[in-house]
Amino acid sequence: MSDVAIETVGGFGLLFIMATEQEYGPELKARIRPLITGVGPVEAGVGTAAFLSRLGTEKKPDLLVSIGSAGSRLLEQGEVYQASAISFRDMDASPIGFEKGRTPFLELPAEIAIPQQIGGVQAARLSTGSNIVSGAAYDAIDAEMVDMEGFAVMRAGHHFAIPTIALKGISDGKDELHHFDDWADYLHAVDLALAKVIDRLEENVAAMDRAYWTKLPEGVERR
Repeated sequence: MSDVAIETVGGFGLLFIMATEQEYGPELKARIRPLITGVGPVEAGVGTAAFLSRLGTEKKPDLLVSIGSAGSRLLEQGEVYQASAISFRDMDASPIGFEKGRTPFLELPAEIAIPQQIGGVQAARLSTGSNIVSGAAYDAIDAEMVDMEGFAVMRAGHHFAIPTIALKGISDGKDELHHFDDWADYLHAVDLALAKVIDRLEENVAAMDRAYWTKLPEGVERR
């Protein structure tokens, strides 16, 4: 916890959240000190919630930034995209009448739109789940990119009335994954591309007011 920093950007407190040390390359290390939660929606949700719960109210960030790698067979590898909306592909209560992807008894849609968008960064829909998607598995994905943490980070933030944006560098997806290096080979490019986006965040964040950056998605109630 002592190595994690809430960064002041454009007058707002931003907490960057990543899954792994492998994604935390030299360019990002020169710019941010993120919370590293571990891989997958369970670790991301637990890690994010535990960290936020230990902060006093006056120390909580204004915005969470889920940052790291993602897969896509449609988007350009090595480029960064922001999430325009995030869904949870593991949720399927359709046998008892609920829309696939929608959590039963919550007044939230299957795909949650992100109100905050960063100028000059391409947007794409993000699907979060506990599996690594590769090859033909993309046929079942109703989104342009996939990760394993974004939705969980976002929902943990909602519990504390903190919105989330997601910045994802595309590390794989054009070809089927067969071993670790198929994912890791592009992490250096993702590190550099994410760092360039962070360098432009100050101007982008400062351009909008507090009401914009602290707005929660439609349907999410402040606790």
